[in-house]
Order: sequence, then C-alpha cells, then structure tokens
Amino acid sequence: MRLRIDTESWPIRGQFKISRGSKTCAEVVLVTLEQDGYTGRGECVPYAHYGESCASVSAQIEGLRKPIEQGMTREQLQQALHPGAARNALDCALWDLQARQSGQRVWQLLGVDIPEPTITAYTLSLDSPENMQRAAQANAARPLLKLKLAGEGDIERVQAVRGGAPDARLIVDANEGWDAALYRKMVPELFNLGVEMIEQPLPVTSDHALLDLPRPITLCADESCHTRDSLGKIIGKYDMINVKLDKAGGLTEALQLCQQAQAEGLQIMLGSMLATSLAMAPAMLLAETATVVDLDGPLLLECDRQPGLEFTDNRVYPPSPELWG
Repeated sequence: MRLRIDTESWPIRGQFKISRGSKTCAEVVLVTLEQDGYTGRGECVPYAHYGESCASVSAQIEGLRKPIEQGMTREQLQQALHPGAARNALDCALWDLQARQSGQRVWQLLGVDIPEPTITAYTLSLDSPENMQRAAQANAARPLLKLKLAGEGDIERVQAVRGGAPDARLIVDANEGWDAALYRKMVPELFNLGVEMIEQPLPVTSDHALLDLPRPITLCADESCHTRDSLGKIIGKYDMINVKLDKAGGLTEALQLCQQAQAEGLQIMLGSMLATSLAMAPAMLLAETATVVDLDGPLLLECDRQPGLEFTDNRVYPPSPELWG
C-alpha cells in the first residue's frame, strides 16, 4: 500500500458566509491509497471550529503512514483516530479501494440497493435581506432552499427569501447564532413563513435550554451531534440530526450513526462541508435514510472535480465508478 496526501484549494463562487465568518475557497485534504494497481480516494474538509486545519489533518494522517502502508483495516482505523476530517478521508479512501479491488460498487459490498437520485437543498449564504432575496429569486425554481442565518435581522432575511421564492420549501441554519430569548421570538415568525426545519439554533454549550422551549418546527442537531456517542445528549432536545462524514469520521461510523439515530426515533439530515463531488459521493449511500439531503457543495464552487456528481433537475445522482466507490 502507498499513501499520498495532498491539500487543495477550490474557489467558491463569490463568497460563502455563515454566522461565524466567511470564506472564498474550500480548503480540502485529498488522500490517495494505491495497492496492486488499484487506487482509492477520499476527501475531507478540516474545520477550524473543531480545531482542525489542512496542516493538522495532514499531520494526523502522516502519523499513521506506517500502519496504513502495512495494511491497516477500516476497523483498526476507527480505534487509531478519533472522529474528524482525517479519519473521514482515510475511511472513504479505504472503501473506494476495496470497491475497485473487488470489482463491486460500495453499495454492493454493503448489501444495499443502489442509491436513487434525490432532491438536494440549495444553500443561500448569509447576507443582507436584499441580497438574499435576489439570491432566492435567482434560485426560485429550486424546490428546497437552505438559509444561513445569524441572529439579528433573521426574520427580515427569511421574509425576503420567502418573497423571492414563494413556492420553495425553506429550512434555516443558525450555526449556533441564537440564544433562548431570540429563539422564542423567531420561532412563531418562522412557523408563519412556512419554515420546515431549524438547524442548530443554540450553541452546543447552552442547547440544554431546548428541553424547555416549544418545538413547533423540527429542530436539527448539527454541532451538537458528531457520532453515536452524541445521541444520549440530544434526545429530547432535537427531532433530527445532521449526519456529516467529516464530523462522524467517515462512512463507517456514519452508517451506524444513522441506524442508531433512527432506532431512537430521530430523523436524518444528510449534510456536508463545502467541498467537491469526491467529498459528497460517499454520503450518497446514506441518502435513502434521510428526510433532508443537503449535498450542494459542488454547486457553490467555481468548478468541480472531474468527473463529478451529476446535478440535474435539482437532484443529485449517485457517483460514477470513475469518481468514487
């Protein structure tokens, strides 16, 4: 086995802004594994909010070079690295490599049906109400829009988007930007505007307040839920979890997280970081479990990895074997 680690920067179309800041490029780490003429790849997005950078993630992977090149299995990887971007890239590369060596697709290895094309949300970056309304008008034909919110002025933002895209379904993501008082103020207004789901309204450190707050709109845990170990802390606070491979540390854990969460009565949102189609591709295996799919990252970039995922009629299609799995 040979391991290669690359860092890449993919320009974003315009600027992508959330409550914690903005960026103009998607910085990713690409892992390539080669064995006996076969190549497997995995892509991850280091997230500064979780103390990750391209340098730190690359160093984590480099630190496992010897056991990886000696044939580390996915099961051994789960113990060798904690959940996060580094483990995700390696886990997905190992799945891809196994598929190519076996001559089967990953869903065949798992014994599940081929993923079906599915509607994906399209994200509107945090901005002024006027700019968000213009973005909504430009994407009014999309069936599901996801709005990035921040706190002050959010009602006006949602009103503006609803005016720009009156027929679209709306979900919103506060990225921990509210407090309990703002939640109480926001929720009735959002309910009247037809918002169907609110993602991570409160900070992880204070989301216990959700136990005593009304929930007329579905609440989804993002920052509060990473792996199966998170589930015990969110039951009763949330109705849904956002499953992201970078948080879970790969497809292996994400598959088990979805299964256990559903057993606990939680709905699944399938999300991702801002990255290329290679990062989205493994997540497609989870799409059939999800109530909401949010895999629009490649649509927000200036260009995508080729070949990439197919996005047609507001749907994302399963990856070709040339891309992944």
